Amino acid sequence: MSQKPLLELKSVSKNFGAVQALYKVDFRVFPGEVMALVGDNGAGKSTLIKGIAGIHTFNDGEVQFDGKPVSITSPRDSAALGIEVVYQDLALADNLDVVNNMFLGREKTTSFGTLDELSMESEALATLESLSVTTIRSVRQAVAGLSGGQRQAIAVAKAVMWNSKLVILDEPTAALGVAQTRQVLNLVRRLADRGLGVILISHNLHDVFEVADRVTVLRLGQDVGEHFVKETTQQKLVEAITAGELTHVPGMQEA
Repeated sequence: MSQKPLLELKSVSKNFGAVQALYKVDFRVFPGEVMALVGDNGAGKSTLIKGIAGIHTFNDGEVQFDGKPVSITSPRDSAALGIEVVYQDLALADNLDVVNNMFLGREKTTSFGTLDELSMESEALATLESLSVTTIRSVRQAVAGLSGGQRQAIAVAKAVMWNSKLVILDEPTAALGVAQTRQVLNLVRRLADRGLGVILISHNLHDVFEVADRVTVLRLGQDVGEHFVKETTQQKLVEAITAGELTHVPGMQEA
């Protein structure tokens, strides 16, 4: 694992009017690792991820990427850095086939202005093969006919096609069966093994212990612990999620 964080947030805060969603959060992820982000509902996970993705702008703090200070004020800024997010709804078009979903909004065209279907199909197949995705029968089948695990694999493959360095996965195994969950977790691990940084948001601590290297716990908008998976237990994480020590009591003014 690299000694330099790929992404590092230093004391980032975010408020929506009088509501303090994040308060001086420190967070970092290294190339080649899976960093899990856990916390109860309302802990600030979504706000943190949307700040990294450029959907929200942090009010305070510093963001560094590849060791350099950066300003992320829009999804375009985030994508330009090589940050891709796979949201829980996957954002796939059921009526389109696998190839056209993977290139949706980034289609390739020929010199005649028509879609370069052969080039897109070739790149889609190469990406799926590089991720060892073997459960897709044909890249020309409609996404509507795919299983939950297959759809998740397509969404992840779509994210890594564009020279991405950091992939954020929002509850990737939610509502999946046992076999499909195993396929997705294997895929998550392969992303890190390829040298990408991976942020895994999950309520399932079993999944976290299966694939994550480290875990950051959020509670009431604050980071209350960063743990190496090999050096902690599910019980300790549950204690941090429910009763982790806060540096600032929400609703109270700073002295």
